[in-house]
Amino acid sequence: MADLSAKEVAARLGKAGIDAAQVRYGVRAHRIVYRTVDINGKSTTASELVAMPISDVRDLRVVSWLHGTQVYRGEVASVNDESTDRATALLFASTGRAVSAPDYLGLGKGPGIHPYGNPEATVSASVDALRAARAFARQDGRTLDRRVLVSGFSQGGPATMLVGRALQQGVDPYFRPGALVPVSGPFDLSGFEAAAAADKVARSSLYLAYFTTAWNRMYGLYDTADQAFRAPYDKKVDTLFDGNHQASEIAAALPATSKDLFTDEFLQKVRKPTGILQRKLQVMDNTCDWRSSVPVHLFHARGDKDVSFANALYCQRQLASHGTVQQLSDVGQFDHSTTVLKALPQVVREFDSAR
Repeated sequence: MADLSAKEVAARLGKAGIDAAQVRYGVRAHRIVYRTVDINGKSTTASELVAMPISDVRDLRVVSWLHGTQVYRGEVASVNDESTDRATALLFASTGRAVSAPDYLGLGKGPGIHPYGNPEATVSASVDALRAARAFARQDGRTLDRRVLVSGFSQGGPATMLVGRALQQGVDPYFRPGALVPVSGPFDLSGFEAAAAADKVARSSLYLAYFTTAWNRMYGLYDTADQAFRAPYDKKVDTLFDGNHQASEIAAALPATSKDLFTDEFLQKVRKPTGILQRKLQVMDNTCDWRSSVPVHLFHARGDKDVSFANALYCQRQLASHGTVQQLSDVGQFDHSTTVLKALPQVVREFDSAR
């Protein structure tokens, strides 16, 4: 998917708005399709971008980069050359590291519909991507260090903590966590969705509709669409979030606010969840509620209007309650999408200091 000199990598990063000062090597990247399991444990496939530095180094540290919310299957790193996630993988690889950037289930070249926010699928797709990257590296005569440097943005923030915990618990016989660096994650998912229901976050209706349709497929939140969505949207919302529509197309088809898209009854259910919705949200509310054996460095921006800075404080409190060595850095008064661009050079420095 890419074969770039160091100079070409730097130009690509500059085009994406990422500081290229840390670039040292050219990068060769491939799209890998690998075997994994779906949310029911049945065999399926997923895709990832694997990026390697063009160097003589045979033993590489490996980065697992976990991307943020994507509604369109063609927007991910292994498919879209212009994506920020592609540029991010190039950055990490250009510093001399191997990179595994999974597309997750149902995105990229994977079949089906993305199970947005499913913790088990997040872990299995990401860990199986690491295994595939290791097998690919072996074919290239290289080995990957077992200590994985895990980082992710937005949706990838909680994913970072889920994958880190699973690696620490021995989900894979080889890989272990080396450092955890989440960026702008919605760690208090109950609070995030409640805020979206109250139209207190940017793009509230799109976020909440994606969440609602995905979780209804997985957990059965409603019997018929009109119980959650107002007419005429109840007839088309589900098909909009099939992975084949771009975010701009979905946004144009939906009202800008949750109050105009959802029924009052369903919004109240999101604000005060009960039953299976409450139980499943609690799992995602506790992705930081454990003791990590490696340091955790959180990055967030107080200017973020999509995912509020309170989410980072929430995660930090949970980590601190277990005695985890942790740090939170405020990136500044930037919006959500700019936060990751500003944080990435700092993430590289964090990886440089990892044991």
